[in-house]
Amino acid sequence: MTHPDAPTFTLGDLAERLQAKLVGDAGRRISGLATLRDAGSEDIAFLANRAYLKDLSSTRAAAVLLSPERADDCPVDRLEMTNPYLAYAALSRLFDPLASLASTGVHSSAIVDSRATLGEGVEIGPNAVVESGVVLGEGVSIGPGAVVGHDSQIGPGSRLYANVTVCHGVVIGARAILHSGCVIGGDGFGFAHDGAGWHKIAQLGGVVLGDDVEVGSCSSIDRGALGDTVIGDDVKIDSQVQIAHNVQIGDHSALAGCVGIAGSTKVGRHCMLGGGVGLSGHLTICDGVQVTGMSLVTNSLLEPGVYSSGTGAMKNAQWRKNAVRFKQLDDIAKRLARLEKSRGDD
Repeated sequence: MTHPDAPTFTLGDLAERLQAKLVGDAGRRISGLATLRDAGSEDIAFLANRAYLKDLSSTRAAAVLLSPERADDCPVDRLEMTNPYLAYAALSRLFDPLASLASTGVHSSAIVDSRATLGEGVEIGPNAVVESGVVLGEGVSIGPGAVVGHDSQIGPGSRLYANVTVCHGVVIGARAILHSGCVIGGDGFGFAHDGAGWHKIAQLGGVVLGDDVEVGSCSSIDRGALGDTVIGDDVKIDSQVQIAHNVQIGDHSALAGCVGIAGSTKVGRHCMLGGGVGLSGHLTICDGVQVTGMSLVTNSLLEPGVYSSGTGAMKNAQWRKNAVRFKQLDDIAKRLARLEKSRGDD
């Protein structure tokens, strides 16, 4: 889609930036990025999923980014790359209108404590609050209404969108992206019961986010009870995710929407948790684990691989019958063990 503030490139420019093979007019002007179906005469489209191959022959795009295997099917100019989806990611950043916005400095309505340290090119939006002892690295952008609590640190090039809350003593690495409404460093769920009521446990730890972390809107990462909650480098967290106190997540892992992780669980590197996955507390999930959507994990997973739980959707009448059978499984297993034992005795 073309944006009025988006830059314009030649097809040759894009080929050079992406290190792609160009077949067509290197001087053709490209001013937008769109789907095969919606692209116009100045847009570049992409084909990364064979499900959209049906739209290739009729596309009106100026050019298409695709793999060499699909080159003969392309009716327009093209850029060929072995991983077109990865190249699409690079193109999307080139055409992102936010990337070309000039810094507007510190808005007059923002509240910035005199004991905060601001790096060069920092942008702070209307009604944002930056408390004492905060250190903002070069090029940090704080959106309207966002709050950065005292003694927190935010690394260079990071962006906080509107109404993000970073609580006190949080450390965020470089190039982080925090979307609207997320809360980093709120209190963990810590209470002691005396038999009659609950008594709050002060949460004395912090939160540490590595470099290149992205956190979706309305997600929460709680501070540690004593030590820190730690999110590794290049971790991608979707919207409405809950990460409890003292959780650790390894580098390059990804969590889809509505994942919930209970306290003190350790998730390894290069793990992927599908939408709605729940992890119980004090578990260890090793590197390279993938858990499919809506699964509940109650035991540690110590071997890489794909894990699932629950049942897929089915007609209610069939589900009700199966639910009854689930309750009978333990009795059936015991009867089977007795039967096998009796045969062995014979």
